[in-house]
Amino acid sequence: MALRAATRRLASHLRAAPLSVGAERWIQSTSSNDAQGHPKPTALPKLKDNFLDGTSSTYLEELEERYRSDPSSVDKTWASFFGSLESGVAPEAVAEAFHAFEQGSKVAPLTAASISNQSIQESMRLLLLVRAYQVNGHFMAQLDPLGIDTRPVPVELDPALYGFHDKDLDREFFLGTWNMSGFMHEDRPIRTLREVLRRLQESYCGPIGFEYMHIPDRDRCNWLRERIETHDKEEYSLQRKMHMLDRLAWSEMFENFLANKFTAAKRFGLEGCETLVPGMKAMIDLSADLGTESICIGMPHRGRLNILANVVRKPMQQIFAEFGGMKPQGDSYYGTGDVKYHLGTSYDRPTVSGKRVHLSLMANPSHLEAVDPVVQGKVRAKQHFSNDTTRDKNLGILLHGDGSFSGQGVVYETLGMQQLPEYGVGGTIHIVVNNQVAFTTDPKKSRSSPYCTDVAKAFNCPVFHVNGDDVEAVVRASEMAAEWRSRWKSDVVIDLVCYRKFGHNEIDEPSFTQPLMYQAIRSHKSALSQYIKQLEEEKIATKEQIQEVTDNVQGFLSHHFETAKEYKQDKRDWLSSYWSGYNSPSQLSRIRNTGVPMEFLKEVGNAITTIPEDIEPHRMVKKVYEQRRQMMETGEGIDWGFAEALAFGTLLSEGNHVRITGQDTERGTFSHRHALIHDQKMGHKYIPLAHVFSGQAAGQFTISNSHLSEYGTLGFELGYALENPNSLVLWEAQFGDFANTAQVIFDQFMSSGEAKWLRQNGLTVLLPHGYDGQGPEHSSARLERFLQMVDENPYKLPPVDESKWFTGGHLGGQIQQINWQIANCTTPANYFHLLRRQIHRQFRKPLVVMSPKALLRSPHAKSPLWEFDDKADDKGIQGVRFKRVIMDEGATDRSFDPPKEDSFKRIVFCSGKVYYDLREERKEQGKEKEVAIVRVEQLAPFPFDLVNRELKRYPNADVMWAQEEPMNMGAYFHIAPRLKTCMASCDRSSPHQIPYAGRPNSASTATGYLGTHKEEQQKVVKDAMNLEHTTY
Repeated sequence: MALRAATRRLASHLRAAPLSVGAERWIQSTSSNDAQGHPKPTALPKLKDNFLDGTSSTYLEELEERYRSDPSSVDKTWASFFGSLESGVAPEAVAEAFHAFEQGSKVAPLTAASISNQSIQESMRLLLLVRAYQVNGHFMAQLDPLGIDTRPVPVELDPALYGFHDKDLDREFFLGTWNMSGFMHEDRPIRTLREVLRRLQESYCGPIGFEYMHIPDRDRCNWLRERIETHDKEEYSLQRKMHMLDRLAWSEMFENFLANKFTAAKRFGLEGCETLVPGMKAMIDLSADLGTESICIGMPHRGRLNILANVVRKPMQQIFAEFGGMKPQGDSYYGTGDVKYHLGTSYDRPTVSGKRVHLSLMANPSHLEAVDPVVQGKVRAKQHFSNDTTRDKNLGILLHGDGSFSGQGVVYETLGMQQLPEYGVGGTIHIVVNNQVAFTTDPKKSRSSPYCTDVAKAFNCPVFHVNGDDVEAVVRASEMAAEWRSRWKSDVVIDLVCYRKFGHNEIDEPSFTQPLMYQAIRSHKSALSQYIKQLEEEKIATKEQIQEVTDNVQGFLSHHFETAKEYKQDKRDWLSSYWSGYNSPSQLSRIRNTGVPMEFLKEVGNAITTIPEDIEPHRMVKKVYEQRRQMMETGEGIDWGFAEALAFGTLLSEGNHVRITGQDTERGTFSHRHALIHDQKMGHKYIPLAHVFSGQAAGQFTISNSHLSEYGTLGFELGYALENPNSLVLWEAQFGDFANTAQVIFDQFMSSGEAKWLRQNGLTVLLPHGYDGQGPEHSSARLERFLQMVDENPYKLPPVDESKWFTGGHLGGQIQQINWQIANCTTPANYFHLLRRQIHRQFRKPLVVMSPKALLRSPHAKSPLWEFDDKADDKGIQGVRFKRVIMDEGATDRSFDPPKEDSFKRIVFCSGKVYYDLREERKEQGKEKEVAIVRVEQLAPFPFDLVNRELKRYPNADVMWAQEEPMNMGAYFHIAPRLKTCMASCDRSSPHQIPYAGRPNSASTATGYLGTHKEEQQKVVKDAMNLEHTTY
């Protein structure tokens, strides 16, 4: 009865509404009886008339009766009309809507009437409901392929929470909101609540769960909404679906083939996440279309072989040969090698659109996530050397595990670089291969957040959670990630929720710890089987077409398995294109001088001590630069900071790239560098080394403070140094002992990378080191750890070609064959030559420098300008180079067999700052003719030849090693066996233990008491000068 009353009220309002000529077609009187209230009976066929052709209240009542009996018996516009009245739309609103339509409104009258009945409270609640799906819809998404991850539905997604019930489902609502995209766009079509909920669930609760509402940027959120909240569900074409099928078949059948051929081998296969391959390939194809020319990939071991074969296109023969235990042939340099699931490679591959893209997969250790910053650094270097200022041409893709992404701190350190001026790469695409288990650890024990990807939300990264069994959803998420990175130049994360068909490796038993999960896995159909069934049901592909795809893959794999038996390793891949002409350790590199012509040196010195007039530096900084200008003019007193600047400036002038970063590097921890000058009035910044010569390219010299990270930033710089040998790349620790938080990079990459992966690296690391009474945490850079990793035989002397002694070529390839160099310099000039030597050679080696603290301003640790030039000042020596050993200040002859000095009773070998303390004590005791102090500036490779020279010079002197560090630290245990080897080669008897002057064994690196420190330091130098002190 309520509906009938509403119908009569509507008819009354329609008659009362003002009519225009056009409106007569909506309400038509057919006889005079209408005016008297006695309408004629309406013919049955009229009941099928359109709503807009209605005539009278009697007619409306007849339609109502018909609608009540069978809603489908009336025209759909009438059904909508009566439905609106049943939903509570006021008849008056209908009449007013018709009037508005007649006046020009574009909204259909019944729709407008329904909307006009929409209260402000309902509008607000509906907007909250939509927002709830945008924020929390991912909690209802169908993400787990196994269906065992049961999560409670958030109450925020229940329409009843907002006052909506079943009777409201077919009401039409308007959602328009100013300056919004997606469902809330002002031009969005008006839909019923049922349709809105269906599209919300399709968009946010399907096989992809989107997290992006944490991003505080309207434009970025709108960009995503436009792609998520589409009018209708997106569908792929037949051609695209067949292409996905082909790629998925390659992914799964490759793993099956390896499993059948190499049953007992560990391969860390991709079973359970085979859709990763078609997803990555779609991402790469689209990225290439968007302008990417080079992609650098970092990933852990799971799925690595599949990515190498099917994404990067490493030859199948090589992969199969490596499984067969292939070994290097002949005498060529191949290093120690590494397991096959750690190796990298690089290839050019075509895309589906006909473009070509260079792909490189970085080699990495088992330390999960360690490769992340390395990839970032390499990408940044690629961008620098290709002048990719827009960050479009070079892209990084990082693959992660679920446990490591949430558990490893280096992930956070790497994510934190994305917007830093000298570390950003224009965004990285992260793909988390989410096994839903970390080795044997359940998610609830491996993280404290709902998702393993939640750490990325701290950096405003959108996260796309996707069901790993749905290849079309994986491709869609991958392509959206590629678009995001191209458009917004920031990181994006794909959480690929999958499973691990076997254990941590193929011979592991996962049911020990996850019995229920692996019950489900054993009965679960693979992604390929599911997709084949889907395509057959959709009539996309026949069984014959599918069989043709699988036969092609199987035939290819079988053929290349047979040819792998004859495969020989290709040497071409051992260095990338920039490294052409650089020598391997088996190829002897010639010695190059590092001195600089005086005129050139002064030209550079004057340029880097000039501050523009419009820059007003701090008065103390101004004084520093004035003093440096005076050093150039007088040629005396070059200090450490200026020597470093001269090394950088001369290398820049020679066309090299120089980059130095670290914590507080711009100023220098000890306020010694001041490479970046801050204007004290306007805040402008000026870098003198960026203006060494006219036309110097922007970015040729780069100096930057880093965020408070060691592991991440050291890894970044190592990756940067990998790209191009024509660059001096330095990382400086704030204090040397802080470097221990980056130990993974030192151990797994710097010290062993060349041996494992045949990749040279010239990264230079500056670690402030020295005992100044600053306590346990600011004294030692843990020199002993770096020396322990040196791969040098302490008992074998390298051969010496005496005919090349004065040119420096007498040692052959000693320095090329060692894994890295360790130095502890005592003079600014020697530091200058050490840095320049890193570039002026035909190979690259990592260099670790125990850089000074107290010596930075010591009046004793200064060098005259002539020590930097290219004129040798010692008899017979040709050229000026880094001095691996500095003779006693009283010695002058640097020949192979110098004149004997029989009066000396002791040779004290030392390294670093302690030399100046020893020299002062010797002077006080007047033992300049009794005790020789010889500085070992290069600790590794050990200078056997020069130590032998000094032993020959002082035939009657006993041998002692002096150091500031405790005996169980520092260089003592590295030096001692090498000194004994040298003594034996000179036919000198050596004690069972080399005499030692230094601090006793200690658990802590140094005392925290200044008074105790001074006492210990005095004892060290006095023991060294005490000729009766011969014990250790």
